[in-house]
Amino acid sequence: MPGLIDIGANLAHDSFDADLPQVLQRAWDAGLEGVVVTGSSRESTLKALALAQRYPGQLWATAGLHPHHASEWTPEFALLIRELASEAALVALGECGLDYFRDFSPRVQQREAFIAQLQLAAELRKPLFLHQRDAHEDFLAILRKWRPRLGAVVVHCFTDTREALNDYLALDCHIGITGWICDERRGAHLIEAVRDIPDDRLLIETDAPYLLPRTAAKSASRRNEPCYLPWVVKALAAARGQSEDSIARISRDNAHRFFELER
Repeated sequence: MPGLIDIGANLAHDSFDADLPQVLQRAWDAGLEGVVVTGSSRESTLKALALAQRYPGQLWATAGLHPHHASEWTPEFALLIRELASEAALVALGECGLDYFRDFSPRVQQREAFIAQLQLAAELRKPLFLHQRDAHEDFLAILRKWRPRLGAVVVHCFTDTREALNDYLALDCHIGITGWICDERRGAHLIEAVRDIPDDRLLIETDAPYLLPRTAAKSASRRNEPCYLPWVVKALAAARGQSEDSIARISRDNAHRFFELER
């Protein structure tokens, strides 16, 4: 199987503090060639970039404020993102978007922080790493307004309906698929929907430490890791009627192109 790239793993999460070198070695042993580490708060953004700089050519980072933390958006955080954007290892802005499932931040503040980060991405010409859960209508309206000013966009960890998927494809978005597709109970609709994703828009991710694939051998901690990404490949290959090698190659090449990664 060609080398895989996990486009979204929360390796800045404290559950990886004690054994990150071993986590990465398991990833390389499983056939991965790189991981994009998600920044979703001030702390995780700085930590993600530090990790990417510690492992050049293997790890890269994003910088953003997840909707759960939208109430923490400040001009100072916007300035920090501007400063970090010049770092070679910082390959996208986000994770940002809307999450009406948890509502950890008020929806008004979620929308304000989302729009502010879209504006930054438009100014800085950085790819965008987006999150949407139970907020499709508002998310789509905002994204549609801003899309002409943006570069590459991925709706990561996609778990929504086939109709939502096609709304995002119509806006020239990439789609990130996780181990959700490995769950025949919650992910049954996704098994059908992923057939609509054009080859050149498909990206794969673990969203570790979350969303451990149901089909994978379970760790005692139930923690997901990048080494479980091949299980996403297997499920996608079965759903789309393509070989695992084809899914691996397509998603790897798309990741290189989307994030402008150096080989």
